[in-house]
Amino acid sequence: MKTTLGLALSAVLALSACGGSDDDNSAGGGGPEKADIRVWLNGADTPQAARDWLKKTFEEQHEGSTLTIEEQQWEGLVERLTTALSSEDETPDVVEVGNTQSATFTTAGAFADLTGELDDLGGDDLLEGFVEAGTVEDTTYAVPYYAGGKYIFYRKDLLEKAGLEVPTTMEEFVDAAVALKKDNPEPANFSGFWFPGQDWRNAVTFLWDAGGDLAVEDGGEWQGALSTPESQAGLETVQRLMTEASGAAKDGNETDPQVPFCNGEVGMMSTPSWVMGLISDPEAGCPEMVSKIGVFALPGSEGGPAPVLLGGSNIAVAAKSPNQDLAKDAVALMLSEDYQTILAENGLTPAKESLAPLLGDDEFAAATIEAASNARLTPPAAGWASVEGARILEDLFVAVANGGDPAGLAEKADQAITEKLGSS
Repeated sequence: MKTTLGLALSAVLALSACGGSDDDNSAGGGGPEKADIRVWLNGADTPQAARDWLKKTFEEQHEGSTLTIEEQQWEGLVERLTTALSSEDETPDVVEVGNTQSATFTTAGAFADLTGELDDLGGDDLLEGFVEAGTVEDTTYAVPYYAGGKYIFYRKDLLEKAGLEVPTTMEEFVDAAVALKKDNPEPANFSGFWFPGQDWRNAVTFLWDAGGDLAVEDGGEWQGALSTPESQAGLETVQRLMTEASGAAKDGNETDPQVPFCNGEVGMMSTPSWVMGLISDPEAGCPEMVSKIGVFALPGSEGGPAPVLLGGSNIAVAAKSPNQDLAKDAVALMLSEDYQTILAENGLTPAKESLAPLLGDDEFAAATIEAASNARLTPPAAGWASVEGARILEDLFVAVANGGDPAGLAEKADQAITEKLGSS
């Protein structure tokens, strides 16, 4: 089943394919021997050292060719990819796509088949869930790039000042977040737990912890599941945290968490491990705060870590890239041990399981591994990227943050999710 977005992309891909000439070097051929390979990377997650290594190494290995990295913003990415991947003239050669967005593009035929290269890229050593996210009917179109489970960064000095211990249960965590907010009346926008209204990627943790979900499959059909009693319990926890513990903007998003943290506006926040690199950056961060930072995996209600969203990305070769062989060589470099080591040194979980020890053995690595041990992915529905693209969840949680009725809001969101997932 394809979503409306997937069908639209498929149609455009098919139409533009009909216009190719006999000299066309698109997905069917290897492409020219020399070319400028355009790589789309999203946000600031990929460290500069990795970008520099990729460009230098690729150009050394492919004399006469160049590699250009074009940074894209996560917000609006699905729409930009839909447009760019449909055009032979505008398509990038290699793209990074969120693991939850992969299915929409793989089912629409937007990515080249990488099944034949899979063993050379890592085979069974590659993160299984991310391979599955990029695979349709035993054909792999997108491979893992990196993963990153979220864990809690906290100010050790503020917890001590408030007489609080590191929480060991979900109930203790929520209570500690509220207490930190009350104990720090200045600045007015201080957050015991930083939780901007659009941040559904953290909000889903509390639904999962309560036994709920965003959507479920029933009889081969996907439908929204926010109205179940379990999801409602999770939404109530989210609302308490957003209204009683957070001073973040009710309509804000979770980008650049290092900014409020460095401004002294955060007691605790749930962010990916690579945020530490942003905080410690001498120019853009606040390295003087590093000594005050502690970390722990968010505790769940049933013992052990809470089920956080396993974030991360896949990488793929655009089906319409005229430079298939060169693009696949770039992907191979991005999955090499040298490149993945740079990612790991900056807190990103490598694409290969065997490289996980590169994360180190300090408290940050321990929190990363513990949080990832119970991490989950968004519903594996082919149309899930359409749900994200329509911003259904952002709208829901902004309304929750503003004190709206969770039951009524969930019913409306369920209808929208079901409609998106059922489009064909």
